[in-house]
Amino acid sequence: MINRILEFSLRQRPLVLLGALALLLAGLWFVNRLPIDAVPDITSTQVQINTEVKNLAPEEIEKLVTFPIEMEMSGIPGAREMRSLSKFGLSQITIVFEDSADIYRARQLVAERLANAAESLPPDSRPSSPPSPPVSAKSTTTLSITNTTPPD
Repeated sequence: MINRILEFSLRQRPLVLLGALALLLAGLWFVNRLPIDAVPDITSTQVQINTEVKNLAPEEIEKLVTFPIEMEMSGIPGAREMRSLSKFGLSQITIVFEDSADIYRARQLVAERLANAAESLPPDSRPSSPPSPPVSAKSTTTLSITNTTPPD
């Protein structure tokens, strides 16, 4: 079988070269039309809430800031995972949504619940409205809460 293919290829060189050229041109044409990024976005849909609170220890931040926000965010539709980190002067909560979740809907749900949680936060911390993500940021949004009182 392979001998016949080789014999045909050697006898019909112009036809084989024309076929190879056609495959090459078709491949180049299709490569230019593929919707592929140089680095594909494999991140999950997530919204991050950062709260800056000065003059509080990590234990106090966990109790007064992180825990109330986590309780308000629990049960949010489409949320798959919630993780938090409390450090000196910073509370960070990341809510990971299902892959099929719309980032704008997720941001809206988090912003609505964050407004409810703001009432129970320390008085020198207040939630800021979520920023609009840039066009290239398909699935990650960061919310920030900043301290409005100057440090002593």
